[in-house]
Amino acid sequence: MAIRLSVTARIALLSIALALVSNLALVGFVWKTTSADAIDAIRRETTEQSEALRAVWRSGGLIAVRQAIDSAVVPGDVSLVLAVIDPKGRAVVGISPSRLAVPLRVTQFRIARLGADELWSARETGYALHPLGDYWLLTGRNLDLIAAEERAIERALAVAVFLSLALGVLGGLVLTRYVGRRLDGIAKAIEAAGEGDLSRRVDVIAGGGDAFDRLAARLNVMLGKLEGVMAELRIVTDSLAHDLRSPLARLRTKTEQAVLIADPDAREAALGGLLVETDLVMRMLTMVIEISRSGSVSRDRFIEVSPADLLEEIGELYAPVAEDAGLVFTIAIDDRPPPMKLHRELISQAITNLIDNALRHGAGGGEVTLRIVHRTDGVAIQVEDRGPGIAAADRAQALKRFGRLDSARSTPGAGLGMALIEAVARLHDGHFELADNAPGLVARIVLPL
Repeated sequence: MAIRLSVTARIALLSIALALVSNLALVGFVWKTTSADAIDAIRRETTEQSEALRAVWRSGGLIAVRQAIDSAVVPGDVSLVLAVIDPKGRAVVGISPSRLAVPLRVTQFRIARLGADELWSARETGYALHPLGDYWLLTGRNLDLIAAEERAIERALAVAVFLSLALGVLGGLVLTRYVGRRLDGIAKAIEAAGEGDLSRRVDVIAGGGDAFDRLAARLNVMLGKLEGVMAELRIVTDSLAHDLRSPLARLRTKTEQAVLIADPDAREAALGGLLVETDLVMRMLTMVIEISRSGSVSRDRFIEVSPADLLEEIGELYAPVAEDAGLVFTIAIDDRPPPMKLHRELISQAITNLIDNALRHGAGGGEVTLRIVHRTDGVAIQVEDRGPGIAAADRAQALKRFGRLDSARSTPGAGLGMALIEAVARLHDGHFELADNAPGLVARIVLPL
């Protein structure tokens, strides 16, 4: 049966492996570089020494070469190889095996075992061979020092392996402890959310900025949005139940009255009242559904729309309605912004809601203006009226779902029109705001370019 390791265990093993491989690679690089540099130094020394002694031979003959070799030998230097070899491979003068085990031929530089006796057959030598008349000049160095350095590096390699394992285990434990602690914090926040507690957040280390901090920050944003949605859902549920109670009660009462009325004309009037109450309930339910749908619309349904052209189309439809109501309806296009990616149906509905609100609540001012403004932060689509307006302290309440400035709820309406407009603005990454028109109200949808 295969053994399944936990994530932290795999991270610890990965840390150990990385530490081991990195140390092995470092020591191996040092070993290879040191060996190559030492052999290059021997090659250069051998070449220079060969050229110098050959120059001595050309100027002074074999006797001068013997004197130069004698003066070049340093007492205690056991690695130097420097000798004159006769045609049979025997040393005439200098330091070398008694008989060479390598062929007598021109050799610029080569590494080999020079002799067959016990001392020379056990070690390698970097050497060069060049003719001196009937004799041969042998120069070079034994590689004993390089071998000693390699053995020292190999010992360091063994120590590095041990240290790698020790440091890897230590680093793995520290890493797994850190990772485990951060993951535990994330897991606890998720478990709390699963149990219904959306107020818990994941700790973010100030100035950390690592992947865990970014994940925690995004998770906290998600939990905050989820908490807001759930709170809004509770408000919607409570408000919907409260707002439906009155029209449903009136609907039931009027139904009972209509059943008991014998006069056909009176019964028809009562049935007309039933239709009014039914339409109110249907509008409330339809508005709630539209608000919910506006938050989940796919971006694939966005198309290129000219905001100015759309405003002109809607304005032409509402101009006769406003004139019948005795209002001056104006379409003001200060600048024509470029086409934008918009959900045409939803943005049209939001604009018509703004106009309906202005016609209903601002009719007393006698003037309604539908305006588009091209600003530095985007495009503002706004409806201006000269009615009583909304006090600055009450605007936040007006934007809430089921937000009603009429606390007694004596006037018809569900308090969902503004909420739908704000939801549509958010869908387009914009915002909805209310401002003073002095007198009257400016209701403005701001869409980023």
